[in-house]
Amino acid sequence: MRIPFKAYLLPACMAFVACTSSCSNSKQGNKLYQFDENADTRWSSPENLNGEKGQGGKENNTAKGHPSDSIPAGRSKALLDIQGQGVIDRIWITINDRSPEMLRSLKIEMFWDGETKPAVSVPFGDFFGNGLAKTAAFENELFVSGEGRSFSCFIPMPFKKGAKIVVTNESGKSLHDLYFDVNYTLSPITDNSLYFHAFWHRDTSTVLAKDFELLPNVRGNGRFLGVNIGVNANPQYRKSWFGEGEVKYYMDSDDKYPTLNGTGTEDYIGTGWGQGKFINRFAGCTIANDTLLQWAFYRYHIKDPIFFKNNLRVAMQQIGGAETDSVAAYLKEGAPLIAVTTQDGKLHPFYNNTEKFDPSKPGSPKGWTNFYRRDDISATAYFYLDKPSSDLPALQPVAIRKTQLRDKKIK
Repeated sequence: MRIPFKAYLLPACMAFVACTSSCSNSKQGNKLYQFDENADTRWSSPENLNGEKGQGGKENNTAKGHPSDSIPAGRSKALLDIQGQGVIDRIWITINDRSPEMLRSLKIEMFWDGETKPAVSVPFGDFFGNGLAKTAAFENELFVSGEGRSFSCFIPMPFKKGAKIVVTNESGKSLHDLYFDVNYTLSPITDNSLYFHAFWHRDTSTVLAKDFELLPNVRGNGRFLGVNIGVNANPQYRKSWFGEGEVKYYMDSDDKYPTLNGTGTEDYIGTGWGQGKFINRFAGCTIANDTLLQWAFYRYHIKDPIFFKNNLRVAMQQIGGAETDSVAAYLKEGAPLIAVTTQDGKLHPFYNNTEKFDPSKPGSPKGWTNFYRRDDISATAYFYLDKPSSDLPALQPVAIRKTQLRDKKIK
């Protein structure tokens, strides 16, 4: 079902009413009409890198002398590199090359308080909510691309000693035009303010019966903000439904079983019975293409916060579904799958059960059959943590990021 586009945007701190200790840096709270004498507003742009006081627009006799920068192949550009204490309120960027190859070859990294390991190291397009590195016009609570040509983030990002944001071009060609604003406020922040982190990972062919980790185990106290997910569905299963897998949150020493357990992939983003394109404030699907077998979707936990006190791991089962005869045909054609259940008014379990999936057997159940499958999955997870860096793995190489971006029809 396709839902008409609706645009929503609240100020960044209003979006995090439930976590004012980590989002608000003002003694006055969130009231728009109140003055904060402790806050100094700054913008970092090519016209005034780092937002130095009284230093903007000095080139070309102030006549738009330096509106953009370029990043040659293999080089990096710091969009912000400052000392002090405050909160980044907004990041806006636009670039001339918005191809999937460039959006996956660029990486954006963020460093807090002088750390040498980035808290954020994510492909550029995916970081800004463009799953599968494909642009779309959308607006949700955290990210905006009004016409599909820009990249805006409204996640508040506190820092206590300093902040650095770097974009690196790992493609084989120059990026000629990079326009940006990094808007931040210098002001005291509370000691219990958390640091923003983001993690991206891709598996081009998931393992049967092994859950894909949206976020590997991370240690510390924090809050999970949400995730955007990209699926390149495996054509061996034709146009069957990919999204029966449940999303699971293993938190605070959970072992075999999670504390939070959803009921299905489309259920997780608030829809049901399949998944079309829709854009909502906290959940949506920016790509739903059953010709290319691609889906990109998101869920942000703003109104329903997820806090963790010791550790957190987030996983999504790789389970799809189709009618029994179709699943039997996939098996016959050699598609890798493991049947899980068949629903014919009664649920018949097959996985690790004495009853086996054998649709040729007389009297065997026929109906909707769920099965473990292998697909190409990528995801960006966003979270706050009580330290400026984590022990999560480094970003995967550019070759993995930009392979099989899928721009031709699947036969």
